[in-house]
Amino acid sequence: MSEFHSEISKLSPSPVWQFFDKICSIPHPSKHEEALAQSIIRWAKEQSLSVKRDATGNVFITKPATTGMENRKGVVLQAHIDMVPQKNEDTDHDFTKDAIQPYVDGEWVTAKGTTLGADNGIGMATCLAVLAADDIEHGPLEVLLTIDEEAGMTGAFGLEAGWLEGDILLNTDSEQEGEVYMGCAGGIDAAITFDITREAAPAGYVARQLTLKGLKGGHSGCDIHTGRGNANKLLGRFLAGHAKELDARLIEFRGGSLRNAIPREGFVTVAIPEANVAQLDALYSYYTDLLKTELGAIETDIVTFNEAAELADVFASQSQSRFVAALNACPNGVIRMSDDIEGVVETSLNVGVITTESDKVEVLCLIRSLIDSGRSQVEGMLASVAELAGAHIECSGAYPGWKPDPESEIMAIFRDMYEEIYGNKPNIMVIHAGLECGLFKEPYPNMDMVSFGPTIKFPHSPDEKVKIDTVELFWNQMVALLKAIPEKA
Repeated sequence: MSEFHSEISKLSPSPVWQFFDKICSIPHPSKHEEALAQSIIRWAKEQSLSVKRDATGNVFITKPATTGMENRKGVVLQAHIDMVPQKNEDTDHDFTKDAIQPYVDGEWVTAKGTTLGADNGIGMATCLAVLAADDIEHGPLEVLLTIDEEAGMTGAFGLEAGWLEGDILLNTDSEQEGEVYMGCAGGIDAAITFDITREAAPAGYVARQLTLKGLKGGHSGCDIHTGRGNANKLLGRFLAGHAKELDARLIEFRGGSLRNAIPREGFVTVAIPEANVAQLDALYSYYTDLLKTELGAIETDIVTFNEAAELADVFASQSQSRFVAALNACPNGVIRMSDDIEGVVETSLNVGVITTESDKVEVLCLIRSLIDSGRSQVEGMLASVAELAGAHIECSGAYPGWKPDPESEIMAIFRDMYEEIYGNKPNIMVIHAGLECGLFKEPYPNMDMVSFGPTIKFPHSPDEKVKIDTVELFWNQMVALLKAIPEKA
């Protein structure tokens, strides 16, 4: 698993970066991580480590305690195998076939035109580096690598009681060094379907495609509070404001690619009277300037343009009105901040993906909340919007949050370890994102858990990057924490 592949393999700590480099070389987007899973299994067997898989496809690797540590509590190191597949529109990359191309950019490692997969590849590489090491003190050790975390937490949902023996679980899927997490949001997917009818474009109409791109995008949980633009909502706003005065008829709406990523790009194709093309150009240019004024402090690279497109059948007027009004009215972003944890989002919604077919438009959303009632509230809001628009809504894939445990022993150990190394306490946090820990608590209710990791910026977007020096800090924390695990009672 650890042969050299690119310049990042020479970074420190070398075991982690060499494993991560190899991980980047094997395609592993959500739903297509089997090649990487098999590579890890082969490597583990070569190291004479015990390996097994459950029916879901999760990978379990065990390593005996080092000499003198046999009576320590058992520890499970946990990461997920898959990565989010996002690329820039002009990047030629097939995530199921092509390797990620990581490179050093100053203090960071990033990738050429795609997501890097540091989420959760650095965590996975760290777990493997611990397994490979012969100079780290640790008690009985298990590594759990789950599948399909990013696209539905399939592996975590499928985890059954009896597979793990450890008392403590260290989740490696956090993204800010200096912060340790003891709770996370739950979530649910919502799919709103608009049935549409079409008719021939009126005589004298031409087609134009409106493009909005260059937005920062990012993680629909960790970045939802940053005020970043949502391409789907911004294009919906333009249509709601100007479609009628332009006599514009919708042909296609396409935006976003993942329900858990803030949409960076969107594309709308309309038919308009040829005589109104100049007016469309002027209005879209004005709208571009308006967005730069409103969002310019955050969205510094907004790009919009419109160009000729192929004319096709258009939405019937009623179908168009229902869809555009519903999209414009649909809530998005932060719904409520937490009263209990300062600076943390309680409930949010991301209008993530919009696709158009000949007879329907589908809008995929992801609701997140620290509390079940908050999630239910937003489900109800979306159901009302769908009902008013004559659309159908289906919610699925609900997963629980991870309730903070103020009496957590491993949290206290981590806090003391961190303060001893760095002279200051870590920030103890609850994250507005879906960590698998909430699901692990169902089959393993007594397992003590924390989540920590290096600093990763812009996950779920092609701007994803990991700060090099924090990977070494993360590694040092992992080594120190394993040494500090207490004996069994």
